[in-house]
Amino acid sequence: MSTSPSRVFVARLAGLPIFDPLGDQVGKVRDVVVTMRTDGRQPRVLGLVVEVLGRKRVFVPMTRVTSVDSGQVHTTGLVNMRRFEQRSTETLVVGEMLDRHVTVVGSGVAGTVYDVAMEQGRARDWVLSRVAIQEAGKGLRRRGQSHVLEWDEVVGLAHAHAAQGATHLLASLSEMRPADAANIIHDLPPERRTAVVAGMDDERLADVLEELPEEDQVEILERLDSERAADVLEEMSPDDAADLIADLSPETAATLLELMEPEEAEDVKRLLSYGEETAGGMMTVEPVILGPDATIADALAHVRNPDLTPSLASLVYICRAPLEPPTGRLLGVAHIQRLLREPPSTLVAAALDAGLDPLRVDASIQDVAAHLATYNLVAAPVVDDEGRLLGAVTVDDLLDHMLPSGWRDQRDPGGRR
Repeated sequence: MSTSPSRVFVARLAGLPIFDPLGDQVGKVRDVVVTMRTDGRQPRVLGLVVEVLGRKRVFVPMTRVTSVDSGQVHTTGLVNMRRFEQRSTETLVVGEMLDRHVTVVGSGVAGTVYDVAMEQGRARDWVLSRVAIQEAGKGLRRRGQSHVLEWDEVVGLAHAHAAQGATHLLASLSEMRPADAANIIHDLPPERRTAVVAGMDDERLADVLEELPEEDQVEILERLDSERAADVLEEMSPDDAADLIADLSPETAATLLELMEPEEAEDVKRLLSYGEETAGGMMTVEPVILGPDATIADALAHVRNPDLTPSLASLVYICRAPLEPPTGRLLGVAHIQRLLREPPSTLVAAALDAGLDPLRVDASIQDVAAHLATYNLVAAPVVDDEGRLLGAVTVDDLLDHMLPSGWRDQRDPGGRR
């Protein structure tokens, strides 16, 4: 195996693309799997945890890695697509070693691990060879000295450490999309997950929670104090917050709704009042809503909001006042493609698809699916009996409800080697 360079720092490796022999990208590196040795020798690197299409994590043995450099990783042969399952004898470098508290042999200097280097030995096996640590800051110095030490110069990495922090893992997670960060958090040991969650700000935690399986969402929220749990729910989209609250005990749900800001709680309560398997139960109450006097330029400015999902940005909903759900009467919707073809100064009302029938709030999942498929839509308005806009159903909302329970964590049977 020829590699350049021969030493690679794992925190920098995480997130790099990995390519097959044909040059096609098969996924991204998420972690490095090692096995610890009882005699104190350098841990042997077994392989890489790679995230492939569909957010699935698979194992790629180091024997299949042909080159590693600062920008990409190359493999030989086919990648086994069975889902990665960590064994009891294995340790994840990013997930379990970063932020570990260690001591330097002989000096008694204590520090926190912020990176670990691996390199290829003479026998062509990869091992963990260096540990990068940072001492605690002293006095006015916010950051202490950094050291890169040989593996055997550090004590404290051989076994799990109850006081492990999360600073450097959080830094790594902050560069990932919420769905990718959720995948990492899902696989962390309970204590490690608690430390990571504690270090996240409310908005980031809300984004990640929306991407986690229901059981993980409930477990994480129930470990938070009530005030913070309510704050996180406020940062979530109302439909996701309603789904999560519905999974809590009635007593906990009532407490959290009481602690939430009244306006945010009202949206969630309204969504909880609809049947779970109906358009009302799966819709979002935060689509792009404008009045009939808005211009094309106004509409385009709103759909450029980076916080909107592509499906929510596909339609603009034109309503009579008030413009907060439940709105005044829905006049029609404007498709983003049509808006892009019209002069910016034109009124949005002149570009409406007024012939598109809205969904009723009690429409079933099957009705919603048929409606979106029939009209080639990725979103559709939901109205009450008086024609007032209550929200919008998007194709991703629909898929969340149509896919089997636990689809985010579907695991393949069998081993991986």
